[in-house]
Amino acid sequence: MVGAAALLKRIPTPSRLIADRAYDARKLRDWLAERGCEAVIPPNPTRKHPHSVDAAAYKSRNLIERMFCRLKDFRRIATRYDKRADTFLSAVLLAAAPSGGSIVSRP
Repeated sequence: MVGAAALLKRIPTPSRLIADRAYDARKLRDWLAERGCEAVIPPNPTRKHPHSVDAAAYKSRNLIERMFCRLKDFRRIATRYDKRADTFLSAVLLAAAPSGGSIVSRP
């Protein structure tokens, strides 16, 4: 969980963190709880005492996954050809434009 903690320290604490079961670690859950963040992470199947998870909130994770999948359809974004951050951002915005500004489409 070293990578997740390092990333989370750089951003403002979210009110809710949605992640897959690979991030189900007591250390990460405790760190989030100390900061008042709700962890929406399904329990690892090997846990002796599984915790409950908000199933409705976890379903929204699929929207994020689909958004990244749509962006990766654009080769320029998937391979990160652009070296400057502003040029890369413009490519992401251009990729989002054909879908009416919304990369994620609801089923």
